[in-house]
Amino acid sequence: MARGGSRSWALRRMRMQGRSGEDVWRERRRACALALLNRPWITKEEEPELFYWIRDQYRELRDWFAEYAGFSLLVTRTMAKLDKAPLYAYPWMGFSEFREPRDYTFFTYGLWFLEGKTEMDQFLLKDMVVQIREQMVGSGLHVDWEIYHHRLSMVRALKKLKQLGVLIAVDGDEQDWAHNDQNNVLYECTPYVRYVLRQFPDELSRYSEIHELSAQMVYPDTADGEMRKRRHRVYRRLLLEPVVLDRDWDSDDLYYVITQRRSLIEQLRTMFGLEGSRYREGLLFFHPELTGDSELFPTLSALSNLALLLAGELRRLIHQESSLWHAEEDGTVLLTRTDLENLLLVLGQRYKEYWSKEHREMTSAELAEALTQHLAEWGLGRWQDDNRFAVFPVMGRWNGMYQAVEAE
Repeated sequence: MARGGSRSWALRRMRMQGRSGEDVWRERRRACALALLNRPWITKEEEPELFYWIRDQYRELRDWFAEYAGFSLLVTRTMAKLDKAPLYAYPWMGFSEFREPRDYTFFTYGLWFLEGKTEMDQFLLKDMVVQIREQMVGSGLHVDWEIYHHRLSMVRALKKLKQLGVLIAVDGDEQDWAHNDQNNVLYECTPYVRYVLRQFPDELSRYSEIHELSAQMVYPDTADGEMRKRRHRVYRRLLLEPVVLDRDWDSDDLYYVITQRRSLIEQLRTMFGLEGSRYREGLLFFHPELTGDSELFPTLSALSNLALLLAGELRRLIHQESSLWHAEEDGTVLLTRTDLENLLLVLGQRYKEYWSKEHREMTSAELAEALTQHLAEWGLGRWQDDNRFAVFPVMGRWNGMYQAVEAE
């Protein structure tokens, strides 16, 4: 199971050594496809080797993404970007650094301000925030830079713009401005600012529903157009979501997944190196490596360790004759909040010494809330209502326990 995240190029280079030309070419294409899928873009300045690999295989990559997912591949003299968007937006797809909706507002208006700049243009933070405030107030939005929390939100937006590489701080630090609005920062604009926002197939003013913004292209009103649209929907979800169970597809898309499963498995294996298998609960894909360009489950977060412990404990308990729980027809196990908290209390009694300080100090209710959020983000479970959490059968593919290692 994977979603956008980390990088590992040293391992790939080692694997390529001693291989035939065809194997190396295929391995490079997979590396390029994964990087394009999981990063905003790849620049020649930061990763020239990867950039030139993409240039060399531009036609194959462009044609595959266009044919199967409806994504457009853009390559300029300095960068490569896959123009992609999820079919459904989930909370974990946002910027983890942002804490409130206002951060996204300032990020968006920051892009608006930078659109009027050319490459290497320099400007002051104070000029930037003055223009942004005027534009926002003119649109009926409230912003006051004398309010500390407003400045903090702007700082988070500025840091994200810097992280993406569209903004460079030449002199000064925006954190100083957050503490004292008399401080200033000198910035420089980069050419990548024009590539942050994805391209839409139609004018934004013509969209009336939020779900319409997920469209990647306009399809002809024909049988062939409907088939392409369905294929793109399926591939987009499989590529951008960690897991999609049968219960999560609509009937038409599920029929496509079931009837075309061999093609789906072969295409994703060939292009990305993913291993796919058909299980009772759905068609699941796993990354065969322990590291990759995607963020993989289990993650490095201690919450993943707790998830594996819970999976193992449930596996053990539901097979007991006197079990309080049982698997539903589709393999789902329903747990109440009290069930979750009691299970975590039992696990804590056994393994608490191995847990992080943060989790040791949490109440069982707080720990259950954090864990269920982690499971929901990875498609491993979902709240059915305010009191019942459904643990999906895909959780049963894992089992976790702590094992003591004796020193030699």
